[in-house]
Amino acid sequence: MNKRLLLAGWGTLLVFPLLGWFILQFFEDDPLNMMVRGDLPIILQLVYGLGLGVVFGKIASWVISLPALRDSSEKYVDMISALNLRLPAILFLSFCAGFGEELLFRGAIQPLLGIWLTAIIFVAIHGYINPLNWRISVYGVAMTGIIACLGWMTEIWGIFSACAAHMAIDVVLFTYLAGRSRQNNFQNQHA
Repeated sequence: MNKRLLLAGWGTLLVFPLLGWFILQFFEDDPLNMMVRGDLPIILQLVYGLGLGVVFGKIASWVISLPALRDSSEKYVDMISALNLRLPAILFLSFCAGFGEELLFRGAIQPLLGIWLTAIIFVAIHGYINPLNWRISVYGVAMTGIIACLGWMTEIWGIFSACAAHMAIDVVLFTYLAGRSRQNNFQNQHA
């Protein structure tokens, strides 16, 4: 894995939770407890989160494979292809994004803005809501629903369920996009 990706992963894992903790300093007496809230034991949060994350990742993969969206998703296939990600890198980046982003968004921003507004902001920041590209926005609407589910998981089970689900979603999507990239390369070489 190249150094930029490694740095981006570590930056997400470390800086985002610190930013969330800093934000909550202004609104909560105990910001750390607010960020890592949850009534369910952590192991169950992780198991439930991983399971639902795989389901959500499969749904997201299905949405981007729809014929109407396939051309729009090719830019993401090309991006993954350029990164030449292998499984260890996919797992590392998914772990970093899953835990870093969720501790910021579901742990710190969601208590202030609510589930739906936080989900919309999260999806928009990732570039999946684009008024100039209705196809990618269809995917964005689907992802907004999935991310709102992560918000509910945080409220019902705890933050680590959302972290694990986010990680699993990313692993499924990265793996799917990397597979499409390899398939495209194979077809181009044998065309």
